[in-house]
Amino acid sequence: MSDDQSPAEGGPVEIRDSARGPVILRGISTRAWEHPADRGALVALRELSGFDLLLRKMSGMISERALRLSLMGSSIRVDRHQYSRVFDSYLQVGAVLDAADLPDVYITRNPDLGGMCIGIDKPVIVINSGSLDLLDETELKFLLAHELGHALSGHGLYRTLLMVLLRLTTSVAWIPVGVVGLRVITAALYEWSRKSELSADRAGALAVQDPAAAIRFMAKMAGGGDLHDVDTAAFLEQAKEFETGGDLRDSFLKLMLLEQRSHDFAVARAASLKTWIDDGEYREYLAGDYPKREDDKDASITVEAKAAAKSYRDLFETSGDPLAKLLRKLKDRP
Repeated sequence: MSDDQSPAEGGPVEIRDSARGPVILRGISTRAWEHPADRGALVALRELSGFDLLLRKMSGMISERALRLSLMGSSIRVDRHQYSRVFDSYLQVGAVLDAADLPDVYITRNPDLGGMCIGIDKPVIVINSGSLDLLDETELKFLLAHELGHALSGHGLYRTLLMVLLRLTTSVAWIPVGVVGLRVITAALYEWSRKSELSADRAGALAVQDPAAAIRFMAKMAGGGDLHDVDTAAFLEQAKEFETGGDLRDSFLKLMLLEQRSHDFAVARAASLKTWIDDGEYREYLAGDYPKREDDKDASITVEAKAAAKSYRDLFETSGDPLAKLLRKLKDRP
């Protein structure tokens, strides 16, 4: 943005010193908040610089120009004079994440809670007007930082690249193995998209440094915004029941329900974020021990691929899902 226009129970609880204010994460790399599965894909895709350039040029010539004109004509751009409360919150989370170039933010008329980050060459953050009514100040900061995390990680660019590749695969759908192959590729792309959302959730948590507010945001996403009669500890217990309850039929149903979802279920996102916070990486980052942007050039595809594989192995070994339990038993049989 220009100067004038752009910008519970159930485990350990992080205490935030509101008088002290959030820790400024100087020079923090996006790798700090990117989920291992997301980070592995991004590091690999960043090697495809030719595709990056092509997509940026195409987007700059056509879609992004139309997008900006549409937003300028039908939404309200956030700045010092319009939605100044949102503008101040945005500047604050941008400062915490040490973001040098903040994308424009627009408020669009939509009663639902939520927002999105769209665009390639110059990403734009769009926040639904309903979010302003349903979120308190810290929760709104979490949403803004979540979308900013998407922008800083380049999710718009790489998601577009993957969707272009996906469209190309439709040309082989007529081949007997094409349908099966296409479904596998589609499932993999959606899986990456879901992991990119977990990355953005972590960016939001690092920016607001108030885990309780992050969990409240997820509860509001699930329940419509009014938490006066909602217990967030019970909400997290619901997430555990969602993962571990039922039998093999429920395990397969969950897989089918997730197959073409770009976002995981709100209860699952809340549980995943809380686990990441409780595991200690979050506290290490706030203490100053985090990946730096200056070291991004040294990121290794091999190392990140191994980290992604480890994250899936760890998830499999600790999952309470009935199918995962059965597979572990079969694996451990002599």
